[in-house]
Amino acid sequence: MAEVILVTGGARSGKSAHALALTEGYTPRVFVATAEAFDDEMRARIERHQAERGNGWETIEAPYDLPTAIESVKASSAAVVVDCLTVWLGNLLHRNPEIDENDPVFEQLSNALTRSQAGRIILVTNEVGMSIVPENALARNFRDLAGRINQRFATLAGCVKLVVCGQVITIKHEGCE
Repeated sequence: MAEVILVTGGARSGKSAHALALTEGYTPRVFVATAEAFDDEMRARIERHQAERGNGWETIEAPYDLPTAIESVKASSAAVVVDCLTVWLGNLLHRNPEIDENDPVFEQLSNALTRSQAGRIILVTNEVGMSIVPENALARNFRDLAGRINQRFATLAGCVKLVVCGQVITIKHEGCE
C-alpha cells in the first residue's frame, strides 16, 4: 500500500502548497486534478495552481473517476497529489444530488488507495464543518457528506495534517515523516 497522507484545512489555508512540498524527492510526481473550468474565474484558478506547481508534473484530470486515476499510477517511486476531495465530491453531487456516504464510489476510492503501487499519495481536502450551517438542503448535504468522507479517508491515512493560516499541525502521526 502507498503511504497515504491527508491534508485538510480551510480555503486558502496553504493545504495545496504543503501537499506539493510533501512530494519533494519523489519521481515521477503526479497531480490528480478534480476541478473543471466552467467559467473564466475557475480557469484562472486552475492556471494559477498550474503555475505554482511548475514543471515536472504529470497531470491527470479526474473530476469524476478518481479511483481509476489513482489506479493508473504504477511507479512505486511516484508521489501523487489529489487536489481535492471536496471539489470531487461537489462534482459527484452536481451529477447526483442524492449521493450518500454508502455510494460505491467511496469504497472504490478506498480500495484504489489500499491497492496503489505509488510510493506516496497526498489527499487534499477542505474542512467545511467549522462554519455556519448552510441554509439549503443541498449545501447541508455537501457539508455533512464532506465531513463523513474526510473521516473515512483520515482513518485510512497513516498521517493527517491540518493547515491553518499556512501553519501545519500534524493531528495523526502514524506514517508521518
